Amino acid sequence: MIERHKQLLVPLPQGTVFKRLLTYAKPHWKWLIVAFLLLVGGAGAEILGPILIKIFIDDFLTPRTFDGQLLTLLGAGYLLLYISAAVMNYAQLLLFQKIALRIIQQLRIDVFARVERLGLSFFDQFPTGGLVSRITNDTEQVKELYVSVMAVFVQNIVFLIGVFVAMFFLNVQLALFCLVILPLILLIMQLYRHFSSKYYAEMSEKLSQLNARLNESIQGMAIVQIFRQERRMSREFQKTNQEHFNANFKSIKLDGLLLRPAVDFLAIVALMIVLSYFGITSFNSPVEIGVLYAFVSYLDRFFEPVNQMMQRLSIFQQAMVSAGRVFRLMDHDEIAPQKQGNSSPVIGNGEIEFRDVTFSYDGKTPVLKNISFHVREGETLALVGHTGSGKSSIINLLMRFYSIKQGKILIDGTPLEEFADRELRSKLGLVLQDPFLYVGDIEHNIRLYDTSIMEEEVKEAAKFVHAHPFIERLPDGYKSRVGERGTTFSGGQRQLLSFARTMAKKPKILVLDEATASVDTETETVIQSALEKMRRGRTTIAIAHRLSTIKDADQILVLHQGEIVERGTHDELLEKQGLYHKMYLLQQGAEWLEEMVSD
Repeated sequence: MIERHKQLLVPLPQGTVFKRLLTYAKPHWKWLIVAFLLLVGGAGAEILGPILIKIFIDDFLTPRTFDGQLLTLLGAGYLLLYISAAVMNYAQLLLFQKIALRIIQQLRIDVFARVERLGLSFFDQFPTGGLVSRITNDTEQVKELYVSVMAVFVQNIVFLIGVFVAMFFLNVQLALFCLVILPLILLIMQLYRHFSSKYYAEMSEKLSQLNARLNESIQGMAIVQIFRQERRMSREFQKTNQEHFNANFKSIKLDGLLLRPAVDFLAIVALMIVLSYFGITSFNSPVEIGVLYAFVSYLDRFFEPVNQMMQRLSIFQQAMVSAGRVFRLMDHDEIAPQKQGNSSPVIGNGEIEFRDVTFSYDGKTPVLKNISFHVREGETLALVGHTGSGKSSIINLLMRFYSIKQGKILIDGTPLEEFADRELRSKLGLVLQDPFLYVGDIEHNIRLYDTSIMEEEVKEAAKFVHAHPFIERLPDGYKSRVGERGTTFSGGQRQLLSFARTMAKKPKILVLDEATASVDTETETVIQSALEKMRRGRTTIAIAHRLSTIKDADQILVLHQGEIVERGTHDELLEKQGLYHKMYLLQQGAEWLEEMVSD
């Protein structure tokens, strides 16, 4: 399991990454062709400008021949070229940017959809902050590749080709001399890509670790402050932040060495070649000033796009590294358990059976060993045991959050893996110990944006679990706003809302994971009343924290270290005077002590 997660840190080959990025451009090929034609037109208009000035210098200014009509046409042509270049460059830039934003929009949708399909075993191992960093920061870097890099690269490459065509038109021998510069530029680019890819991979990973640290600290801020861990957390954050700084600074030093200074040096060498050539040529034959101007102008225009591309190489490298991390996540095959077979069984009675189920999260240490039980339609099965005994693991397997390798889980006699996700999720209702509420309002938290659930059904579900009275007392009733994770409500109120959410789906099987563990005694009375109504006519599996709440269960399983050590009704287990009996006496004593202290 851990080895599979380490694969997410291994960088993908940049060639593979670039090809996959290009596949996202295929749906937009028509507009890309339009943008490319506009780009070629704009580059051509800019390249023709110096040639018109060369004609003016050599054919009009040097021989001092001034034909008003021809000069007017030449000036109008130059102005037309300038305006055309500006319009076409604006249009192609707008198109490229729009296509880029569409592409990155689709990429984000794809990566988020993939993450939603991953199994809980993935989320158990991968830090939340690092995951958020890949979906947000890394995709933002990929966006810069399309928006700031690819359009500029395509434009400048076309422009450079046009510059060399114009140079060969003016002077073939001198243009060949200037071609020597191209291999040197490509060498600098290759050196930069080789070293910078390592630095940017390290930067991205350290940024993920920073996000993970922040997420962990903010989520657990109460614990941090209670145990006075601020200094330790600050030191650890500073250490990771320093490592991110070091990686960033390495890339800055590389940028300072191989980007602008190296290219500027080549530009000076090229200018020296051109001036030396014209200087030597002038000893034997006259030099056309217009050609000299055009060459110097083209050299300047040649190195301007080269500098632009070199400066964007850093963005290119960051984007390629980030895209590789995103694709690694999208390729991860640890998906949630899927339906098997072609049949479409339906959950009717809600009868549940575990047959010799053995399960391990890491593939090595079993947390469940040969678990077998049978719950008939409408019965209530309670699971009790100390922390780590395997209670929640049974729930996770029944909800098909994890796959099993040994044993069978059956619902109405049909293997669990044969049910479609929609059927399974609609017929199984889960209430967790720590209910999760979303930002929005109460109504949407109960229906979870399911348009098939009407407003009256939402209210009926709330009334059914006794949540309606406190909701009605709120200023905006069912439209009252819910903050992040429902922090504006008490634990009992959040739990009642989660009950209402479950009952609005009208499940056939009810799964309760210590639903009353974190509420006060008064609220527990209300919740117990709601639970009693919820269990009627439904098969129920409940993890019990307080044994007094499961006295009326049809069957109680006592788990210890992943095994069922006792089973029976409440009275039968007390008569055995085993582990359940000891747990019950301990809780009774604790409750008696609480009452004495409160009195």
